[in-house]
Amino acid sequence: MPGLSPSTAVALLVPFSYTMEPALALILLTSIYIASNYGGSITAVLINTPGTPSAAVTAMDGYPLTRQGKAGKGLGTALVASTIGGAVGVAILILFAVPLARIALKFSPADYFALALFGLATVASMSRGNVLKSLLAILFGLLIKNIGIDPISGVSRFTFGSDQLYDGFTLIPALIGLFAVSVVFSKMESWTGVVRVMDKVDNKLPSVKEFMKIKMTIFRSSVIGTVIGIFPGAGATIAAFISYDMAKKASKTPEEFGKGSLEGVAAAEGANSSSVGGALVPLLALGIPGSATDAVLLGAFMLHDLVPGPLLFTEHPDVVYGIFSALILANIIMLIIGVYGNKLFIKVVSVPEAIMYPLILTIAVIGSFAVNGSMFDVAACIGFGVIGWLFKRYGFPVAPVVLGIVLGKMVEENFRRAVMMEGYSVFFTDKLAFIILLISFLSFIWPLYKSWKYHKAKQLNPETENNK
Repeated sequence: MPGLSPSTAVALLVPFSYTMEPALALILLTSIYIASNYGGSITAVLINTPGTPSAAVTAMDGYPLTRQGKAGKGLGTALVASTIGGAVGVAILILFAVPLARIALKFSPADYFALALFGLATVASMSRGNVLKSLLAILFGLLIKNIGIDPISGVSRFTFGSDQLYDGFTLIPALIGLFAVSVVFSKMESWTGVVRVMDKVDNKLPSVKEFMKIKMTIFRSSVIGTVIGIFPGAGATIAAFISYDMAKKASKTPEEFGKGSLEGVAAAEGANSSSVGGALVPLLALGIPGSATDAVLLGAFMLHDLVPGPLLFTEHPDVVYGIFSALILANIIMLIIGVYGNKLFIKVVSVPEAIMYPLILTIAVIGSFAVNGSMFDVAACIGFGVIGWLFKRYGFPVAPVVLGIVLGKMVEENFRRAVMMEGYSVFFTDKLAFIILLISFLSFIWPLYKSWKYHKAKQLNPETENNK
């Protein structure tokens, strides 16, 4: 359900866990956590409406697959990648929780800034041939994130005297508007009045051969997602974007990304599901929440008189190993539900457009209102829908806008903290930050170089290109 993120789902169930045994309560909440990350991909693939922020990356290739009548392959790839990603994340959590958490805590503001900039560098992979439009889109996202109270000085920015804008725009309504409502407006513009149902929707899962082709993508994305999830504040969305970019760079068919690539779906889902295990590492080992959902879980621990940290492993092993076991079983149950549920989920696509798109708009409005119970969020969702429609109409990609909104706060806050603490030279003296910044630069330049090389070869050998 768009609007009900994993953190919202866990928060809603925390009061119901009060009368339960601590181990059972945490098993309930962590199982919801990992399953809801997968659930967000279902609407992302079928109706281009991401159920969670990280599922926005899944929609980039999942929805094109549905438009091609291959919804089964999109959902199947998302399911298997989520299951494997979740398993890898849990395995790393069980084996390396304490040492990995200690490494993550050594990251300075300069390192976090470099990591966020690395995420922004993925914009080159989303350009689809026009890097300038992608850069303008990501700058628009960064500008949107600047609206509200300055996180360091406390000065209001671009609020125009409106109390509603003091906290800026909420991510979920913006996300739903840009991805889902924009599609509704595009359909309204081109509506002919002719009732049309999608001709054929294949509910078959990808074949074993197709899964073998993307096995390395799933494994690589799972590791990336876990590692990024370990850093407090990074989260599943950043993990999905970075993993998608890495998958595209490593792919033999990068031109298929954004047009219905199974690798793209696998990269996004493998990363966002594995990030759950990663985000739990600093929570269980050190008592520091790695994401918004982990912050809610921290409250649940305190509700049951438990203090996350090194002593939790020795004083309450039943809780810790209960969580480990629950995460493993949750992945298995999630796989079973997905395999048998996909046949039912796919029937959504068979609904006539005259019913489907008003339904999407209704879900978008309800989902936006559900976040904070605010009509302002509903209006923002519609406004971002108009923006997304205009972007698509004039050839601007929407995904970089989301990337800018997600990473804007992390980039600004850590850049300013690093400069205030050690000056501008910190980005050269901090070895880790310098290396990540260098990798970010190369990851931005490489797609541009490949594009330039391709167009140059095309100009030199036009006949060869035509034969192809």
